[in-house]
Amino acid sequence: MKKEFKYKEQHAVIVKCSSEEEQKKVFEKLKEEGYNDLKVVSV
Repeated sequence: MKKEFKYKEQHAVIVKCSSEEEQKKVFEKLKEEGYNDLKVVSV
């Protein structure tokens, strides 16, 4: 029995920051502008 994968299309924007400090500022700015579904990624 093969399971069917249900894919929900999503769209995203990635902002590459030069430092953790800049990442925090960008995150807070986007929150202030009303963006609710924000993710923080560090690699």
